[in-house]
Amino acid sequence: MAEGIDRREDARLEFSTSKEVTVAPTFEAMHLKEGLLRGIYAYGYESPSAVQSRAIVQICKGRDTIAQAQSGTGKTATFSISILQVIDTAVRETQALVLSPTRELATQIQSVVMALGDYMNVQCHACIGGTNVGEDIRKLDYGQHVVSGTPGRVADMIRRRNLRTKHIKMLVLDEADELLNRGFREQIYDVYRYLPPSTQVVVVSATLPYDVLDMTTKFMTDPVRILVKRDELTLEGLKQYFIAVEKEEWKFDTLCDLYDTLTITQAVIFCNTRRKVDWLTEKMREANFTVSAMHGEMPQKERDAIMQEFRQGNSRVLISTDVWARGIDVQQVSLVINYDLPSNRENYIHRIGRSGRFGRKG
Repeated sequence: MAEGIDRREDARLEFSTSKEVTVAPTFEAMHLKEGLLRGIYAYGYESPSAVQSRAIVQICKGRDTIAQAQSGTGKTATFSISILQVIDTAVRETQALVLSPTRELATQIQSVVMALGDYMNVQCHACIGGTNVGEDIRKLDYGQHVVSGTPGRVADMIRRRNLRTKHIKMLVLDEADELLNRGFREQIYDVYRYLPPSTQVVVVSATLPYDVLDMTTKFMTDPVRILVKRDELTLEGLKQYFIAVEKEEWKFDTLCDLYDTLTITQAVIFCNTRRKVDWLTEKMREANFTVSAMHGEMPQKERDAIMQEFRQGNSRVLISTDVWARGIDVQQVSLVINYDLPSNRENYIHRIGRSGRFGRKG
């Protein structure tokens, strides 16, 4: 059995960036639309990150693409810029579809697309569970160039024929490892079945476990690969420390001792279960510490309000499950605490990648 596992590891390590991938040193060198370039600079980008300089041109050529890069390196902008380059805003039909594992991430992608497409008159809708179906129907009937959503709601809207798929040119699977984890696999197949056969598929993730690469063979044609080697997949610019605590109940006192350090900027504390999030939040509040909390069982409205508070800096310490570990970008987060260690290496990378976003230290 061990031998089989080793072979899988080896298969994973053999993947590297495809030979035809070139590096575009600037956004101008990518020959992007004028309005899009304006949006990119207005958004605050000056030059492309490593993944942007390699992937955008390949995606714009229409190639199926697997892009792997570290957390916080601008993966969302990579596919958002590519989408905005290939869609025709004169045609008010959905031309690109982005699927994400969490509602927060889908909403964040919508706001990145809208911001980058600010000078292009682009319509982009976040199609997520936990919200009013009527609103989705109204927005989709009006016509959206780009839809960013979670697989369940998107599949539902396609089945109801409110999300028209005839004009879709590109499907993006963001945080593909999490999406393809058992939970969403069937729903992604559902969505994929409704798309035109010529649809371009782009897979983006910080980690690409074996089963993801295995699954991409099913619906990608000769994909171009832009990968960092697995050994390189730690996060530079992040200092990592551990505190050896002998008993579970001592963790709480240690966390209280650290609280003053947490509130210098903003911090995220990760627990493995929703119950633990609720328990720790209550304990911290009883001890007169100000914290907010978020997990997947909360109503969407409440999750949105908590995210908003945290983004604006009104709340400094957020306790969460892994719903927050993926792709959520709050620039001020400079400290991540794992109250519980995650069950796998990939999730550890996603969690600590919440700090030190886009080259900042954390």
